[in-house]
Amino acid sequence: MMKQEMIKQFFIVLFSIAGLVYKAQSQDTLTISQPELIQQILDNNLQVKAANKQVDMARADYSQSNALFLPSVTASHTAMFTNNPLMAFGSKLNQEILTPADFDPNLLNNPSRIDNYATEIQVLQPLFNLDGTYERQAAKIQSEAYELQVGRTKEYLELEGSKAYMQLQLAYKVVEVLEKAENTSSAGLTLISDYYDEGLVQKTDVLAIQVRKREVENQLRQARSNIRNVSDYLSLLMGEKASEKIYKPAGQITAMLDEGTYLVVVPTFRKDLNAMSKSVEGYEKILKSNKVTSLPRINAFGSYQLYDNQPFGFGANGYLVGVRLSWNLFNGYKNIGKIHKAKAELEKAQIEKENYQIQSQLELNKAYRQLADAEAKVTLSKEVLNQSTEAYRIRKDRFAEGLEKTTDVLASETQMFQKELEYLQAMFEYNFTKEYLRFLTR
Repeated sequence: MMKQEMIKQFFIVLFSIAGLVYKAQSQDTLTISQPELIQQILDNNLQVKAANKQVDMARADYSQSNALFLPSVTASHTAMFTNNPLMAFGSKLNQEILTPADFDPNLLNNPSRIDNYATEIQVLQPLFNLDGTYERQAAKIQSEAYELQVGRTKEYLELEGSKAYMQLQLAYKVVEVLEKAENTSSAGLTLISDYYDEGLVQKTDVLAIQVRKREVENQLRQARSNIRNVSDYLSLLMGEKASEKIYKPAGQITAMLDEGTYLVVVPTFRKDLNAMSKSVEGYEKILKSNKVTSLPRINAFGSYQLYDNQPFGFGANGYLVGVRLSWNLFNGYKNIGKIHKAKAELEKAQIEKENYQIQSQLELNKAYRQLADAEAKVTLSKEVLNQSTEAYRIRKDRFAEGLEKTTDVLASETQMFQKELEYLQAMFEYNFTKEYLRFLTR
C-alpha cells in the first residue's frame, strides 16, 4: 500500500514538472526591434494580404476588357438527322452531293432521312465600341485606386505597429516602476513591523503600509497582464496564429523633444486622397460610357464550316465573312436612366472627396495641437516627477529621525511612483503623436 502511494506521488510530481516545462516553453519571451516588427507586419499581415487580393480582382476585371480589342473564337460540331424537305435539300447542298435526280419533285417533297454533320469555327472581332473603351478606362482607373488603397493600408499598419511597439515599451517600463514600488513597500513593511514590535509605531501604521503593498501587488499583476495583451496584439498584426509568445522591445521608451517640421496642409499626394481622386475619375469615365451607348458599334464576324454525312467528316467546306454596323436607338428609357444614375454617382463621389479632404485637414490641425500639448505635458510631468522624488527623499529622511508620520511618507511615496507613471504615459503620447503627424502628412 505504501509502495503504491509512493508511485502515485512520483507521477504527480513528474506530471507537475512536465506541465511547468511545457508552460515555460509555451511562454517564450522574444526580443523584437521596431524595424523588424514593421517588416513582419508588411510581409504577413492578413489585412494587407486581403487588400492585395482586392487589387488582383480589379486587375482581373481590367484584363477582361481586353475583349474590346481581341477576337473571340468558338468551335462547334453539330449532328443533325432530318427528312424535312427544306433542311434535307440544304444539307445535301452544303455537303456538295446534289445530283440532277435530287431535283425530282417527289424527292424534293418527300425526301429520305439525311444525316448531316457540321463543324464550324466562328470569329467575332470588335472594331469600334466607344462605350466599351470608356468602360475599359474606368476598370484601369479602379485598379490603380485599389493599388493606392493598399499603399495607404500599409502606411496605416506601420503606424499601428509603431503604436503597439511603444505600448509594449510602456508596459515593460510600468512593470519596472511597479516592481520598484513593490520592493519599496516590502522594505517599508519590514521596517514598520520592526518599529511596531519595539512599540515605536501604532498598529494603524502597519495596516496602512500593508494596504499600500496589496495595492502595488494588484497594479503589478495588471501591468504584467498588459504585456501579454500587447504581445497578443503584436502577433495579430504580424499575421501569426494565436500563441503564447511574449515579446520584449529591443529599446527603452524615450521622448526626444525636437523641432521637427511637418506640413501644415494635407498633401494632395497622400495615397488615400489620390485613391478618391481616381474614384471620381472612374465615375467620369462611366458617365461618358453611358452617354455614348447610342453611338454605332462596328464589329466584324466570320465563320468557316465543314460538312459531311459522317461524324467529324470534312467532305465540303464554306466560309462567311462580314461587318455589322448597329445602333441602339431607344430601349425604353433604360439608357437615359443609366446616365442619370451615373451622373448622381459622380456627384456623390465628388462630394465625398471634398468632405474627406476637409475632415483630413481638421484632423491634421487637431494633431498639431495635440503635439504641442503632449510636448508641454512631457516637460511638466518630468519637473513634477523630480519634485515629488525630492519630496519623498526629504520625508523619508525625516521619518527616519522620527519627524514624519507613516501616512505622510506613504502618501509621498505613492505620489512619486504615480508621477513616474504619468511621465511615462506623457512620453508615449508625445512619441505617438509625432508618428501620427507623419502618417497624416506622408
